[in-house]
Amino acid sequence: MPVSERRAERKREILVATRTLFDERGVRDAQIEDIAKAVGINRAIIYRHFSGKEELFAETLVGYLDELDKALTSVDDDTRGPVERLEELAAVFLDFGSAYPAFVDCAQTLLRRRGDELMAEVSERVMFDLGRAMASCLHHVVDVLEAGVKTGEFRVRDPNLLANIFYTQALGVMNLATLQLSVREQNPGLPAVDAVPLDEVKVYLQQAAVAMARGERS
Repeated sequence: MPVSERRAERKREILVATRTLFDERGVRDAQIEDIAKAVGINRAIIYRHFSGKEELFAETLVGYLDELDKALTSVDDDTRGPVERLEELAAVFLDFGSAYPAFVDCAQTLLRRRGDELMAEVSERVMFDLGRAMASCLHHVVDVLEAGVKTGEFRVRDPNLLANIFYTQALGVMNLATLQLSVREQNPGLPAVDAVPLDEVKVYLQQAAVAMARGERS
């Protein structure tokens, strides 16, 4: 096997091992040493294929986003109304994040970095792949928002910006769904916690998305 093919195969093995450990243990508990051990290599070899942990996370996130894109594609039906389509996309995103909590952690880990810092630590090629994967997912939302604007149901000046806001907002909501606890004041100065039903969180997320697309203000 040519060197280039062996290198590509080893890189795929590392990404598969990373994804497996992320799904099994979560992002925080998946260490570089564990990934290297799963592949049967020294951790130093990982850094021959990836510039650092951020780049490894970015490429792993690309895999999650590609799967999310397929899930969004499978449910979106442009014969339905924009509101119904937007609600369905929001539900699929929440279900995907619930099924793969490591996807949410991985995405948020990268979002915490400043853009210029991330671009300095991740190669141009990987950033391109990440941008392509994100854009493919966001395109579903952009398409629905533009359709809603045409019918007069939505009032959105910049569909691409709002789609990005939806993405980050939904990731934040997933934290609450993962925690499964909400806080309230039971008596003055006395907090209490309640369980968080995922279905109810989903309804609120759908309602918020539609309200923002309609340009509604409280």
